[in-house]
Amino acid sequence: MTDFKSSLNEECGIFGVYNYTQAAELTLHGLHQLQHRGHDGAGIVTYSKKNLLNHRGVGLVSTVFNKGIEENLFGDIAIGHVRYATAGKSEIKNVQPFISQPKKQEAPFAYAHNGHIVNSDTLKTELRNKGIEFQTDSDSEILEHLIYEGKHELFEDNLKSALSRIKGAFVYVVLKERQLFIARDPNGFRPVSIARLKDSYIVSSETCTFDMIGATFIHELEPGELVKIDDSGIKKEFYTKNTNLSICSMEFIYFSRPESTIGGVNIYNARKRMGEYLSKQDSVNADIVIGVPDSGIPAAIGFSKESKIPFEQAIIKNKYVGRTFIQSSQELRESSVSSKFSVIKEVVRGKKIIIVDDSIVRGTTIKWLIYLLKHAGAKEVHVRIASPPFKYPCFFGIDIPSTDELIASKMNIEEVCSVIGADSLIYLNIENLIKSINLPKTTLTNNGLCIAYFTGNYPIDLCDCAINL
Repeated sequence: MTDFKSSLNEECGIFGVYNYTQAAELTLHGLHQLQHRGHDGAGIVTYSKKNLLNHRGVGLVSTVFNKGIEENLFGDIAIGHVRYATAGKSEIKNVQPFISQPKKQEAPFAYAHNGHIVNSDTLKTELRNKGIEFQTDSDSEILEHLIYEGKHELFEDNLKSALSRIKGAFVYVVLKERQLFIARDPNGFRPVSIARLKDSYIVSSETCTFDMIGATFIHELEPGELVKIDDSGIKKEFYTKNTNLSICSMEFIYFSRPESTIGGVNIYNARKRMGEYLSKQDSVNADIVIGVPDSGIPAAIGFSKESKIPFEQAIIKNKYVGRTFIQSSQELRESSVSSKFSVIKEVVRGKKIIIVDDSIVRGTTIKWLIYLLKHAGAKEVHVRIASPPFKYPCFFGIDIPSTDELIASKMNIEEVCSVIGADSLIYLNIENLIKSINLPKTTLTNNGLCIAYFTGNYPIDLCDCAINL
């Protein structure tokens, strides 16, 4: 991402295990594979002998679980979470999974959430007026109180009623005694899938984790679907019929790992096609094509393939510096970008260069890279972005809360080009983005994609978030 996509609203990762002897250790492996989805906190809850055991902390997975703590989390069922703070500060009380606080003499449950609830203010006000006190700053906690407000006898029915009241983007995983529930919002903004590992079930935000542990993919939840896993097996149903697939296109452009698959589409292949289509929009003469590591590389390869211009690796990324987009403040983003990249002078000196990246949010990173390339002797630097201009805030899981942070919302393409110091600038157009991702949903609006950050047309009512437009 060519810019600190740091305001893109609750990019988190969820992992769950059912019926595996060392569930906590397997969950820990899964969270390591999902670390890119959030750096602010990590946690694991297990179920053992009718008790919920947990450990969570602020920071990276390796920091939170650095002393073999997971070995004390007994049980064959577990859920885990990595967090990027958007709704709620980076404090231990906001690190998930959460454990509920029952009103009556009943067993608590644990839960974790990826997404952003757009009617959270309304729901929180309603619940507080009933005397309910929130223990965290996170919008995720709303589910717990809505469940306890339910009038049904069965926990499962109260869960379905609660999910039906929540608006926005969400994947929830809920651990209640020997039951694991997984729910996806009615638009399917955020992905979640299930796999089998012999007699065990695995749940994950991304399918890349399945390959790592040798699990076999069996199902990606549909919009509005609720899956229950217990000792009798797996049960699928829908808690609502009012669904409209709108998968976040940024999952394909930037968020997800290249080896993951969403909606039947491999992320690497989608990004490569973005580069190919972007090349078809271009006519500039250049000596080499380079990509911005990591998420810009597949698009650069695709651009090179289609244009017949050689691909070179010219930018080296310091992998020990975190993703700039996920830095929680602009000051941190600016300090990290200067130490994040370096250029191989011998590759770029005297060359006309096409540099490909997945997107521009604020322009900070790409501006610095252009400076580095020209300082290293590049003759020309032409910027090609494998997504449309990011003009509008997102309220469904990307921490871009206002247009003030979006350079393309304040400037036209020529002005952005001038500000970042490029010799030319071309973005992938919306039509080619949809073709590149190529979801097999041709009868749906935008082929089942959410592209609101490019068009300003949101697929659902923004509720309490509309004030931020």
